[in-house]
Amino acid sequence: MDNRQAIGSWLSGPRQTAEDMGVEFGYRGEQLGLPEHGPGSIARPGRRIAALLIDWALCLLIAYGLLAQGDLQAAGNWAVLVLLVMSLLTVGTIGSTPGKRILGLRVLADDGNRLGPLRVLVRSVLLCLAIPALIWDRDGRGLHDRLARAVQVRI
Repeated sequence: MDNRQAIGSWLSGPRQTAEDMGVEFGYRGEQLGLPEHGPGSIARPGRRIAALLIDWALCLLIAYGLLAQGDLQAAGNWAVLVLLVMSLLTVGTIGSTPGKRILGLRVLADDGNRLGPLRVLVRSVLLCLAIPALIWDRDGRGLHDRLARAVQVRI
């Protein structure tokens, strides 16, 4: 076997190469007992990123209008705090931020129940740090969700 084939192409990636070699990964969320498609299935990355962009725009608007007194640079700094508070309040109560609600997503505990306050706090703080949200597992969950034992699903 050619080493290039075992490592994977930079175009297809190692997962595709492993699948071509017969490794079965299953679908996203299978290990968590979630359905493959429809309500309750793992939210796709594009929809989750779009929800985060909606939330970020809302936080920037709130920070610029209420906290930064017209200073755009300060608004960006305040927006992180607004995002933290918004995430704590909305995910902790209804399970969705405004962006997630608009796009039909919800944050649940990995056992299907609502997240408790401590798990919402861990998830929200890690989300505001950004780096944990950029590291995903094979189910497509960010590190912030894994550490909080949470999952974002379609509703």
